[in-house]
Amino acid sequence: MQYSFKEVFGTLVVQKKLFDVVAKPLVEDLIRGKNGLLFTYGVTGSGKTHTMTGSPGDGGLLPRCLDMIFNSIGPFQAKRFVFKLDDKNGVDVQCEVDALLERQKRDAMPVPKPTPVKRQIDPEIADMINVQDQCKVEEVDEDNVYCVFVSYIEIYNNYIYDLLEEAPFDPIKPKWNNCNTPVRNGDFIPPQSKILREDQNHNMYVTGCTEVEVKSTEEAFEVFWRGQKKRRIANTQLNRESSRSHSVFIIKLAQAPLDADGDKVLQEKEQITLSQLSLVDLAGSERTNRTKAEGNRLREAGNINQSLMTLRTCIEVLRENQMYGLNKMVPYRDSKLTHLFKNYFDGEGKVRMIVCVNPKAEDYEESLQVMRFAEMTQEVEVARPVDRPLCGLTPGRRFRNQAFQEELSRKLEMRGGPVDAETEEQSVLETILQNFPPLPACELLDINDDQTLPKLIEVLEKRHKLRQMLIKEFSKAVLTFKTMLQEFDCSVASKENYIKGRLSEKEKTIAGQKTEIERLEKKIKTLEYKIEILEKTATIYEEDKRNLQQELESKSQKLQRQASDKRRLEARFQGMVAETTMKWEKECERRVAAKQLEMQNKLWVKDEKLKQLKAIVTEPKNDKPERPSRERDREKPVQRSVSPSPVPNAPPVRLRHRRSRSAGERWVDHKPPSNLPTETVMQPHVPHAITVAAASEKALAKCDKYMLTHQELASDGEIETKLIKGDVFKTRGGGQAVQFTDIETLKQESPTGRKRRSSPSNPDPPEGAAESEWTDVETRCSVAVEMRAGSALGPGYEHHAQPK
Repeated sequence: MQYSFKEVFGTLVVQKKLFDVVAKPLVEDLIRGKNGLLFTYGVTGSGKTHTMTGSPGDGGLLPRCLDMIFNSIGPFQAKRFVFKLDDKNGVDVQCEVDALLERQKRDAMPVPKPTPVKRQIDPEIADMINVQDQCKVEEVDEDNVYCVFVSYIEIYNNYIYDLLEEAPFDPIKPKWNNCNTPVRNGDFIPPQSKILREDQNHNMYVTGCTEVEVKSTEEAFEVFWRGQKKRRIANTQLNRESSRSHSVFIIKLAQAPLDADGDKVLQEKEQITLSQLSLVDLAGSERTNRTKAEGNRLREAGNINQSLMTLRTCIEVLRENQMYGLNKMVPYRDSKLTHLFKNYFDGEGKVRMIVCVNPKAEDYEESLQVMRFAEMTQEVEVARPVDRPLCGLTPGRRFRNQAFQEELSRKLEMRGGPVDAETEEQSVLETILQNFPPLPACELLDINDDQTLPKLIEVLEKRHKLRQMLIKEFSKAVLTFKTMLQEFDCSVASKENYIKGRLSEKEKTIAGQKTEIERLEKKIKTLEYKIEILEKTATIYEEDKRNLQQELESKSQKLQRQASDKRRLEARFQGMVAETTMKWEKECERRVAAKQLEMQNKLWVKDEKLKQLKAIVTEPKNDKPERPSRERDREKPVQRSVSPSPVPNAPPVRLRHRRSRSAGERWVDHKPPSNLPTETVMQPHVPHAITVAAASEKALAKCDKYMLTHQELASDGEIETKLIKGDVFKTRGGGQAVQFTDIETLKQESPTGRKRRSSPSNPDPPEGAAESEWTDVETRCSVAVEMRAGSALGPGYEHHAQPK
């Protein structure tokens, strides 16, 4: 068997090469705002979990994807709680103050805090995430801020469970009856699972799923490992740690642009881009007769195979719809696995599949099925999502803001450091005092000095006037400031009243909306219950429809086979009927002809007997008839000889020839070599005839008439000679054809056993009388009877004469 794939990796391929070819393009699309889905698919024990997780010292696809993401967006990550996920598969942006308050609130809560980046990580997983490649995306939008959220779920027995949920896991419990005892029929109540819903963008998501904000590869992989320990595995005959569920690790990347100053996050929800990469480790398909599964393992294997079969069915229907232009309904809802990733197959992201094959001989048939399905999936085309719109802001604003801040801090350092409020107040007082007139010298050295005091009094008066003027200006300024402050207080009070009124209205609106939301949630639950019932009903109807379609197809095929068999039998019967009809027609014709010949011979014999009886009756009788003795009979000549055999001592008899109606014409005298000489008196003689032993085209071309001499045994055992005559005419193609017209018959009879006519009054005929006078007419006519054209014993009825 040969199968073709886009890439084929050997058993010794390293994880880095596999990551570069398969997963690296998906990470690049994730950072550019596009979705991605990566499957690992194969038989149990073929290496799917190893491919996804890796081994100590060589990490798999999942840790390498996380490392590439954080290497690319590391310097551009937002502070914790700036991005906040809502319960409807969306994301909001908070200002830094709200984010700070929420961080303080989370720090005060007794719940476990997020893992610090620099904390010592678990040595069990340290080697897996220690990737030295430092792979990163080259073109990252530096004017955006990024945030990463991770979640981890599993699909077990077609139920969805959150592996990061802190609540203890409750095992499956049996149903209990009214007597407080478990029901014996083995029916179980499934544990409470998560519900799938559809957001406003028609993307499917798991409601109530735990989503953790992570800031480093170590933190993200530690969250994954914490959920991995809760995943259901079991020991089977094919794999010691066989995955009994489908695990889905979802990486969500939220990004939003900075504002025009390049300092804070833009507070517009329309500009937020949310993309996600789903890494799926499918449970292995297996045959229960090989795994020897029983009980829970058997039910798990059945659900695993059913979900994988649903995935194959969805891919096949998508392929048929695309190749043949059909519009068949894709059965996404038949399984939680296909229902969760419905939007990917409808065109909301790129889908990649890694097919793991185990070269064991025991897995030959399962591996063929896996590779056949994987080859078929390559023919399915998924439309790529439309690129997100641009924000319209100037690029490079982050680095310009950083350069401005650095330059501002450098200038302040050059001036001697930042200016505080006390220094500013002192400089203001110094400026005011400098405007006052300077004081003159106040030292009195002489009693008679009358100039120093008047000058000092003048200066002090000037300063007093200036002080009074400043006091008045200050009072005016104070009054103006008080007036402005009162106006501001009034405006603030009015605004507060307005805001309070608006807040009360908003609170009423919010209360009404909460009531409406509660009503809608109840309605949603009711509708979800109805939807589940309708899904089950639709599943039953679809199964009935498929069964009926299969039955209809089988019936139609059976009818077609019956119709073809009927047509074949009809043709066969028609052929048999035609063949039988022809056979019986020929048999009937043969029997009718034989019967006619037999009846004619019987009739001729009766006629002969009647004629002889008539001749005997009409002959004159004596009183005492005498029976001549045998010696006398021997001496007398035979009286009723038709054509006496010539004897050596008999006198010569003149042969009389019957002339043809077309005397003077040229004849072809056809005498086959098998004819016997009859040596009768009446011999056919045709003048100007060409005598041939076999008819030839050359002889027929020279003549106008044709005569065939035919001999056959009569009913009494004597040879009967027939002269079959016909006309020769030219055909349209240049040849000659013979059309038979009449038949002349020459017959020789033996008188032995016939009654002789005896007359005592005239026992001997007169000497001068001819033979024809004493021979009866019937006997003479039977010697050479000319048959009419169109008689039942015409030329078409042949007898093969044999010498007696």
